[in-house]
Amino acid sequence: MTDTPISSGLPRLDAFLADGYEAVKGMSSRFAAAIVGHILKRQTALGISGGIAEIGAFKGRFFIAMMMGAAPGEKGLAIDLFNWPSESTYDEFLANCALHGIPEADMVVWKADTRDMSVQDLREKLDGRVVRFIHIDGDHSDVCLTKDLALATAVLHENGIICLDDMLHPGYPTLVATVMRYLEKNPEMRVFAIIDREDIVAAPKFLICREAAVSLYEEDLMQSFAPFHYVLGADFINHWSVVLTPRPRLAVVD
Repeated sequence: MTDTPISSGLPRLDAFLADGYEAVKGMSSRFAAAIVGHILKRQTALGISGGIAEIGAFKGRFFIAMMMGAAPGEKGLAIDLFNWPSESTYDEFLANCALHGIPEADMVVWKADTRDMSVQDLREKLDGRVVRFIHIDGDHSDVCLTKDLALATAVLHENGIICLDDMLHPGYPTLVATVMRYLEKNPEMRVFAIIDREDIVAAPKFLICREAAVSLYEEDLMQSFAPFHYVLGADFINHWSVVLTPRPRLAVVD
């Protein structure tokens, strides 16, 4: 890990990441949450507005972090069955949001299975708003990720971002194939950045946006997180992606 501390640039979020984030049960890393908070701050500065959403909200760890990057008047949508590991997950999600200052009025909590959901259902829950950032951490199967990506793309702001969790996780090695099929079907979309793992639990995330929006984020991420930039990047066959990692280094070959 680099000695340089990572910061989102959002004081409220950075305070949560320093004291409280890991007390909320979940798997996403503080490293990823800080980078996503920075991206949300940048979107606001660029005038990109809309809803913030999560498929697979669990007990609220990453949802709370994202909501700390929301602009006034923006709402968050949390989608989950909230039945794993027990039915108490729903109440724990609400309690965690309340504890960390996310007002009920600023969020919609939807106990639902995305496999049974239509795009119209989702648009109605969003009150017709587009989504500027959506985190997908639902069921880790080809069927579910394919459906979740289709739903997210249908409601995404033209300059919005889809964030996929647990990519390159050794427990879910075939999910990359799902993403590659999605990219082939949606050639306007790009994986523009990979946020690397902290450990096997806090696994990598892919950041996806439309090709026309890549320039809004790519250079900014390389400059804002220079100490964490893996300079060789990631080869996605027809384009290269930024890689941000807690410990950027190259192999010693001599």
